[in-house]
Amino acid sequence: MTATIHVEGGGNRNSLRAECRQAFREFFRNAGFADGLLRQLKIVACGARDEAYRSFRRAVTTNRGQANFLLVDAEGPVAAGTPWEHLGWVRPSTVAADSAFLMVQCMESWFCADKEALERFFGRDFNARALPGDKNIERIPKQDVLSGLNRATRNLKGGRYDKGGHSFSILKQLDPQKVTDASPHARRLMDALREELGS
Repeated sequence: MTATIHVEGGGNRNSLRAECRQAFREFFRNAGFADGLLRQLKIVACGARDEAYRSFRRAVTTNRGQANFLLVDAEGPVAAGTPWEHLGWVRPSTVAADSAFLMVQCMESWFCADKEALERFFGRDFNARALPGDKNIERIPKQDVLSGLNRATRNLKGGRYDKGGHSFSILKQLDPQKVTDASPHARRLMDALREELGS
């Protein structure tokens, strides 16, 4: 079985979208997805959040025999209910309720689950103590995550955290087990992909 995952990220530049695809592929490889499984998984870097939704909708209309998943930032805390209910978007009638997935509250939240990876990436001037300390990363407000990264990198010679310049390089270095341990929504994504691809 093959699957396509439509991911928020990559902006409007082809080079950055390529980085996004490569970073998520490496993240899944680090999670134990063998090369054979990765060949069955197509990652579409869509840029903006709304464009990821539009890409997903187009795909489920034209490629009905293939599994399609949507992965976007939650942008805030997630209450009870499905991701579709949280997003407030119309779910295409041809897809299941479990076809949408959330990075809660944003992709950078995943970084807070693996501070050791951040320290390796940024080096000795990185201040991990400036990051939010809640082990349940989904509870940390998005703004606190981003401001924490800003404070933690303020003494770096290369400059502070920059989403376009740093995020996908960091994603490739994260320990997916730490991310899924700290984020039920990330674990749900991994479980769904493994089930769909037959892992």
